[in-house]
Amino acid sequence: MSALLELSSVTRRFGGLRAVSDVTLSVPQGEVLGLIGPNGAGKTTLVNVITGVHPASAGKVRFAGEDITRVRPYQAARRGIARTFQIVQPFPGMTVLENVAAAAMFAGGLSYGQRARDEALQHLRFVGLAEVANSNAAALTLAMRKRLEFAKGLAMRPKLLLLDEVNAGLNAAEVDQALELIRAIAARGVTVLIIEHLMKVVLSLCSRIAVLHHGELIAAGAPQAIIEDPRVIQAYLGKRYARAQAGAHG
Repeated sequence: MSALLELSSVTRRFGGLRAVSDVTLSVPQGEVLGLIGPNGAGKTTLVNVITGVHPASAGKVRFAGEDITRVRPYQAARRGIARTFQIVQPFPGMTVLENVAAAAMFAGGLSYGQRARDEALQHLRFVGLAEVANSNAAALTLAMRKRLEFAKGLAMRPKLLLLDEVNAGLNAAEVDQALELIRAIAARGVTVLIIEHLMKVVLSLCSRIAVLHHGELIAAGAPQAIIEDPRVIQAYLGKRYARAQAGAHG
């Protein structure tokens, strides 16, 4: 399977701080990859490097065979890289439909008009928000705003969708609904990279997991291998979690 995204020795510095340090990682087309690690490990910074928000200080980022190390965020988006944000902030003065139509126009290449609105409505149906299409986006619940983020991302016609803590603040039922939605998106052929703290989500969703610690990639592999890796246990999971997993499979 060919790589859609390739990171080669990617480093991002902020002054004397190395937020991301020498990360090499390949993400094949169609994969659902989990990105985990402690707070401050560099996960969101790595996503910012991929999307051009903070260009790499060193190393290369390639997407669909093209060097995108120095592209700006709007250029990355128009190449097929979409993302959601940990803190969800829809355009508050616009309706739910207008929020998604804006994404379709910005990166999806549609001009303003009925076609953009029709496509936006299709995405809202897909995420279960069609009934509130004409509501003000600021009036949505947190779970609905998260679904709106999915719809906006899909309106950008992504090849790669980067999800940053999409389940933060959701209850168990809402997390299960989000999981179903992510699986449905992946089934459409969209490659997914998800930053996530809930290990039950990562283990049930991802074919592979990458682990960052102090900006360094300390492990990458199949979920079972990752949760048994001593470096990952020490840096992130903890011995209690490892014992519980061993007991569950004993």
